[in-house]
Amino acid sequence: MTAELRGVQADVEQVPAWYHSIELAPGIVSPGYFDLRPIVDELPWPDVRGKRCLDVGTYDGFYAFELERRGAAEVIAVDVADPHDWDWPPDAREEGPERAERFTRGERTRGFEVARRALGSAVERRSMTIYGLSPETVGSFDVVVCGSLLLHLRDPLRGLEAIRTVCRESFLSVEEIRLSLSPPFGRGPVAELDGSGEQLQWWVPSVSGHRRMLLSAGFSVGPTAGPFAVRYGPSHPTASVTPSGWRWLRTRLLQRALAGAPGVPHAAILATPRA
Repeated sequence: MTAELRGVQADVEQVPAWYHSIELAPGIVSPGYFDLRPIVDELPWPDVRGKRCLDVGTYDGFYAFELERRGAAEVIAVDVADPHDWDWPPDAREEGPERAERFTRGERTRGFEVARRALGSAVERRSMTIYGLSPETVGSFDVVVCGSLLLHLRDPLRGLEAIRTVCRESFLSVEEIRLSLSPPFGRGPVAELDGSGEQLQWWVPSVSGHRRMLLSAGFSVGPTAGPFAVRYGPSHPTASVTPSGWRWLRTRLLQRALAGAPGVPHAAILATPRA
């Protein structure tokens, strides 16, 4: 391993917690909670070449760097730096932010900065909630991407409407969906409400519920993909623990049957803002 690669590896190891598995150099992949690499080419990407693009809820920046790799002229990545500003459910609002800070040792943006430097990226990261998006705060964008964020929002439609105000051409929405609410098990645009606990999981829609969310927020729905599984990365607790029991087995079999692999079921929609 060259000195340069050893330096990248050392930087990777200094990050307290990686969310995304990102290939940062030959043979060096960040140990994320989730690995989006197997599904990235399945998504209904628009042509981003020469476009101004926005990644909402970027965390370590996987989608932002992918936009850049695909030829975007400019990429802005936004996320909330302070866990106190997350949409905590009432039962987790007191202790949740402090536990999140301890988990990342107060360095939640460090993975993004390490990846940005290793990739030689020009992506600009800004601290902002989805609700704060507007033409006045960030301008407008040809393409907007948002992945695995809506379930963590108390008001996902408000967040989608904020995205609508800054999106000129295309919006790629990649979100967790509930297989048990989707065909052939369920029908109609529905969503499951949690709203409790420190995982900040509020609403998880069915496949058609995801579509209806975008329609309700002022988008027209275009090409879709999924259901597919966003696979667990090496840092995810389930990567090293094998659960047991009928409920776990049923869920695992359902994921394999409908999403193709173990992981978190997702679906993707390419939408356009309605005039």
